[in-house]
Amino acid sequence: MTDRTYVCIDLKSFYASVECADRGLDPFTVNLVVADPTRTEKTICLAITPAMKELGIRNRCRVFEIPADVDYIMAKPRMRRYMEVSCDIYSIYLRYASAEDIHVYSIDECFVDATPYLALYDTDARGFANMLMNAVMRETGICATAGIGTNLFLAKVALDITAKHAPDHIGYLDRDAFEQTIAHHRPITDIWNIGPGIAERLARFHVYDLAGVCNLEESVLYREFGVNAEYLIDHAHGVEPCTIAQIHAYEPRAHSLSNAQVLSCDYTFEEALVILKEMVDQLVLELVEKHLVGDSISLSVGYAKDRAAGTVTGDHGTRPRHRYAGSTGGTRRLGKQTNSFKHLMLCFEELYRQTTDREKPIRRIGVGVGGIIDEDLAELDLFSDTADAAAERQLQEAVLAVKGRFGKNALIKGLSLTDKATARERNDQVGGHHA
Repeated sequence: MTDRTYVCIDLKSFYASVECADRGLDPFTVNLVVADPTRTEKTICLAITPAMKELGIRNRCRVFEIPADVDYIMAKPRMRRYMEVSCDIYSIYLRYASAEDIHVYSIDECFVDATPYLALYDTDARGFANMLMNAVMRETGICATAGIGTNLFLAKVALDITAKHAPDHIGYLDRDAFEQTIAHHRPITDIWNIGPGIAERLARFHVYDLAGVCNLEESVLYREFGVNAEYLIDHAHGVEPCTIAQIHAYEPRAHSLSNAQVLSCDYTFEEALVILKEMVDQLVLELVEKHLVGDSISLSVGYAKDRAAGTVTGDHGTRPRHRYAGSTGGTRRLGKQTNSFKHLMLCFEELYRQTTDREKPIRRIGVGVGGIIDEDLAELDLFSDTADAAAERQLQEAVLAVKGRFGKNALIKGLSLTDKATARERNDQVGGHHA
């Protein structure tokens, strides 16, 4: 396959940079963290400015990990503002490239297939990346970095590893450069899609970099990782056959809707059941609003960390070592395709009571509905009470109409007024953070 030219663009310390831009501050000289001041010192900083990173403070640290002698501004997260700026920046990219050649990877990162535009703008890949980066800086005040590669993987690795050392904030990798600079790079977790879990499993075979992956027998990798070994092997050789066109054309075999949240404190079995009911209610409303039905459910309940796991000493002193106490849950077939709250709630509560440990404090809950299809395509159920189903559907549509006109908190259930309920607070958030 002929090499193409991809540019992967990342908005540097995006949330923190937006806060600085809105305040007329320079994120490269000002100490600013994006974190909720109403929460405890254990809350995670969603972003810190490059100036703070230069002090050795790690990104996504917790507030208490910031050294006491560092003065900084704490900015409350504003997720809607960040989404607005992200959309503005995407519109800038669209002036230079077609939407067909852009893949939005996250709120602050995207891939652009630059291949057809180099001749159009009479420039090379670095010049094209500079055009986009300069336009973003000029119009929003946000600094961007870029990785250039002959496939999507190389562009991403160039961004993550080589761009940070380049004076112009642009990294470049082709297969030759990859073998010279990245194959022996450590830690291996710096490589896209290789997390601590994969790294730990590779370490069992004394493999600590991509060169080691290349030297390992493929049969060993397939035995350890199954079909996912193919991605690991390809990436270890700097290969990625997938294109942006293929990403846009992809249609998953199955669809699902899900909802999850991390609880702010330990919840008892009964307190967490309230959260489950709120989450199922929200999930059902989304199904009804989108005219969808599902044929299976999934539940995940995560327990609090073990506080008796000893201590760990690091750069910021000694603190308790925490271990998650595991999780429970499972999946169930519904026996029919439905978006009925009564039926779904009954199944979720039964699964919850059957699988959840009543003695352990709960900190995480996730729910999902699988086998999603358009309700017009659902098979008819001759044994259902059609009058009852029609009445429930009418009620759900009325609830959606009220919430759509007056806001999500205009109409809530009584259980959401209890002390440990979270629905009202989450209705005012975006992605679990203040809007």
